[in-house]
Amino acid sequence: MSIPAIELMTALRSGQATSPRLTWYGPDAERVELSGRVLDNWVAKTSNLLQDELDAEPGTRLRVDLPAHWKSVILALAAWQLGMEVVFGDAEAELLATADPAPGAAQGAFDAVVAVALPALAMRWPGALPTGVVDYAAEVRSHGDVFMAHVDPEATRRAVLASTGTAHTHGDLLDGFAAAHDAGVRLLVAAGDGLESALAQSLGAWHGDGSVVLVHPDVVVTEKLLADERVNGN
Repeated sequence: MSIPAIELMTALRSGQATSPRLTWYGPDAERVELSGRVLDNWVAKTSNLLQDELDAEPGTRLRVDLPAHWKSVILALAAWQLGMEVVFGDAEAELLATADPAPGAAQGAFDAVVAVALPALAMRWPGALPTGVVDYAAEVRSHGDVFMAHVDPEATRRAVLASTGTAHTHGDLLDGFAAAHDAGVRLLVAAGDGLESALAQSLGAWHGDGSVVLVHPDVVVTEKLLADERVNGN
């Protein structure tokens, strides 16, 4: 069975696959540009990591305790492609993705913890990790470039539990949770508004065959940046 997240990833890797779909501006002059094909590749690898290494399946809850960032967007897309539920805030979950895997902070609260190093060129977590914590940067690249679900996802399952407590199903992901945008938009998304907002804005842009420029709060959005990235519409 297909769900909107799977259909979205199919569209991103098939239509204008070499065009930019997600561009990240981060601190220290970071700029990461992912085409539709490359974005799909990262999402597939991450879905495979979640499924094969962490035993995730449709209905498994993933708390994404991360800022808006290209890696946190990929983790959410990967979870949705698998049929998982993404939760925010202090909501209960089986899995945790975090940039702060402090020893004991999540002990016993989750079945597994994934440590996500945010610097663009990080190949592994900088330093020692608590026992049992999965190093996302070190592990994700070894997983397959194509994702095949072990269990068919269901459109009626929950895809999102928002910080407000509002829930959206997988069938409602692109028409309920996602924000509405003009078709073909090249959308500027402020990372400072938080991951939940960034995901809703990005999904809406991609749903209309558009693309996203995600900008860290420390990056000044200049007229040159807007022009260089051809930001347009809303």
